[in-house]
Amino acid sequence: MASLQQDDIRRARDETPGCAGLTHFNNAGAALQPALVTETVIAHLRAESLSGGYEAAADAGDRLDGVYTSLATLLGAEHDDIAITDSATRSWQAIFYALNFEAGDKILTCRSEYASNAISYLQIARRTGAIVEVVDDDESGQLDVADLRRRVDDRVKLITTTHVPTQGGLINPAEKIGEVASEAGIPFLLDACQSVGQLDLDVRRIKCDALSGTGRKYLRGPRGTGFLYVHPRLRERLEPAVLDLHSAVWTAPGEYRVDPTARRFELWESSVAGTLGLGAAVDYALAWGLDSIEERVIALGARLRTALRDVDGVTVHDQGERQCGIVTFSVDGVGAADVKQRLAKAKITTTVASRESAQYDFTARNLPDLVRASVHYYNTDDEIAQLTSELEKR
Repeated sequence: MASLQQDDIRRARDETPGCAGLTHFNNAGAALQPALVTETVIAHLRAESLSGGYEAAADAGDRLDGVYTSLATLLGAEHDDIAITDSATRSWQAIFYALNFEAGDKILTCRSEYASNAISYLQIARRTGAIVEVVDDDESGQLDVADLRRRVDDRVKLITTTHVPTQGGLINPAEKIGEVASEAGIPFLLDACQSVGQLDLDVRRIKCDALSGTGRKYLRGPRGTGFLYVHPRLRERLEPAVLDLHSAVWTAPGEYRVDPTARRFELWESSVAGTLGLGAAVDYALAWGLDSIEERVIALGARLRTALRDVDGVTVHDQGERQCGIVTFSVDGVGAADVKQRLAKAKITTTVASRESAQYDFTARNLPDLVRASVHYYNTDDEIAQLTSELEKR
């Protein structure tokens, strides 16, 4: 692994137009795109305007297929294990809603679970009588693998967790969770929405059956892009809840055949420009090296936590044995939304992590809404100092 040097960071910032105008600490929401990604999207939109959408897509056929190869390389997967969608949520739902749950079946999830996923569990529980069980945290605040193992029995039909939660700064122990699921023969669905692009992932090492991700966060791709990894052992068991003429073939008036690859979870219509932009973002990340990116992001996150703890009246609320580039904190006597607004006036972008996005966790820890600052490899120590300086102006 080659560590990113100051010359690398300067080049990354030069290749990111947004770095010139603001300090961007909302990378877990949507990171700043490299100019290359933006130009890739615009170039294809121009091609569509000149030759037509179908024709431009046909001309880009090899490049579109290459996006699957790039995503497979990113995740340690095979080309046919990848589907491309319009969001991480759509990817995740494509697996979850293809599973068949009955009364008494159990879904095991984590306390740090995200709202969209939790709402899906509750909907299926209402429809079918399935049971949602939230696995305890360990003393560090991450999912307790020992408690997960204790809960596994014949009624568990799915183990599902968020790898990097929207709040709390932790990295859940995905590889250990994968070991438990693999030993028990239970499908393991991993939400990697906020880990892909900041951590060096390998689905073979994690042993997940499916993994969902997005383009707009740490991969620095366009909005409206997502992807899904599905191992053959799971996808061969599942027929998607929704099919069309792309995910299946109408073979006779009364028959159809589902695509054998992960593309069975795609639909015909999509943003070709967005997909090409996603591919450009993945290739850009691969060129830097995900191990180098992970090292830089985790180190910056640690430095930001240390700096925030030195500010009077600021409390950092992060937990977990391993911590990432997402940092959540509160300021005594000032609401999170007000802190965000004040920082925005200084051209420092953050966001708010709210109770509504993480009810299990916020309720258990009795937390208010928190300010979330998420760093990426193009951020600098000077920007961290700028953030803490603004917080000290009270």
